[in-house]
Amino acid sequence: MAWIWITLVFALVVHLFMRALLWKKKSTKKKLPPGPRGFPILGNLHLLGQNPHHDLHKLAQKYGPIMSLRLGFVPTIVISSPEAAELFLKTHDLVFASRPPQEAMKHMSYEQRNMSFAPYGPYWRNIRKMCTLELLSTAKVNSFESMRREEVGLLVCFLKDASLSHAAVDMSAKISSLSADMSCRMIFGKKYMDEEFDERGFKAVFQEGAALAATPNVGDYVPYLAALDLQGLTRRMKAVSKVFDAFFEKIINEHLAKKKEEGQGQGKDFVDVMLGMMGSNEGEYHIERTHIKSTMLDMMAASMDTSATAIDYAMSELIRHPQGMKKLQHELKQVVGMNRTVEESDIESLEFLDMVVKETLRLHPPAPLLLPHESIEDCTVGGFHIPRKSRVIVNAWAIGRDPHVWGDPEKFVPERFEGTSIDVWGHDFQLVPFGSGRRGCPGMQLGLTVIRLVLAQLTHCFDWELPDGMSPSELDMSEEFGLTTSRVKHLVAIPSFRLKTVD
Repeated sequence: MAWIWITLVFALVVHLFMRALLWKKKSTKKKLPPGPRGFPILGNLHLLGQNPHHDLHKLAQKYGPIMSLRLGFVPTIVISSPEAAELFLKTHDLVFASRPPQEAMKHMSYEQRNMSFAPYGPYWRNIRKMCTLELLSTAKVNSFESMRREEVGLLVCFLKDASLSHAAVDMSAKISSLSADMSCRMIFGKKYMDEEFDERGFKAVFQEGAALAATPNVGDYVPYLAALDLQGLTRRMKAVSKVFDAFFEKIINEHLAKKKEEGQGQGKDFVDVMLGMMGSNEGEYHIERTHIKSTMLDMMAASMDTSATAIDYAMSELIRHPQGMKKLQHELKQVVGMNRTVEESDIESLEFLDMVVKETLRLHPPAPLLLPHESIEDCTVGGFHIPRKSRVIVNAWAIGRDPHVWGDPEKFVPERFEGTSIDVWGHDFQLVPFGSGRRGCPGMQLGLTVIRLVLAQLTHCFDWELPDGMSPSELDMSEEFGLTTSRVKHLVAIPSFRLKTVD
């Protein structure tokens, strides 16, 4: 039997090698963007290490802001400048509005039925329209203001108690927990304890799912090998998916039972809204149970870690730059006063806070490579031929460090935004932490609301110092790449309560 397997493997390798040669021959007929030479079959996969956004940034400095790679059999275009980003995300937005197939989303997100990774087409347009109008509208985001106030107030009370004993607090963990609790209440209607989810815990399973989605999967780049599951990822993805599915079924059943008991009242959380549409065929979309589950997963994944990561980085940078912290606290004192905590109505008046958030997102975009795009047809961009089915990666991390746009790009200088109209909403391509165009993040308003409120509250209510006599310059800012790229080491700091009273 061994000779049969050897023959099959040999035939597969030869077939893949011939495919690679054929792709290269076809590609040379038209001018592709410049890029490094690759190996047969693997292409340029060997050039990507633990932090691909750093590796791609270095390669772009040699090959240019529109760079061509081959990851396995997947032609890949990497964008690393504002001008190039505008071409792909605005000028030719429709051509690059799709998402490539991914094994992780296939197994963990109901065959890519979630809004974030669904390919471009009628289904995606309809699900995005529903989410934008019914779940992420300004009115819906504002309706959860009292919930956000309550959850942030609980964190402030915890930190105030810690300050009495001068205790060091794992702020990364507390911020992450706060974000998860707010997401659960907004999406599911209540917070869920770990034991209600899985023996591993709520956060742990979501983190495993995110890690699996971010792990380079040979099946994504050499599709013929996907079924072999050489890395053992598919087995783990299916196991995580079963946990997700059982949890979401439980939530749906709880909401249906509650609805039956209380009658046809207007739901208040995201699941209530979607259940009200289930089975409907009004408008252009038809909502079924699978769509609700995929959207719940999407909302949790998009809202939990992204906001928490941004807040964590912002707090770390402010502690590393005491003058920036003092300037923000002075603004808060002038606008809010020292007799109460920050309200969401105060946020629009806090100009330096807005600069701090922009500068944090410039230096530390939570998703440094955004989500990958895929071209739906052949296209010529900037004089280069972009083949159909090319994967397009926008390196937002590199764009935020473009020296042609930003002076001293590696430094944390919020004041650089003073007197400018640059925003993070996708209009200005030198700052695209949420993407732009059709596939820009529809939850921008919600994310920014949470980031600004929590950051304002933490800096207004407390002074901060590092434990064990650590100086701010010693704070480790090393990154751990994933769907969201967080700090390797948690931020541990000692709070000192600074308000006169808490209302």
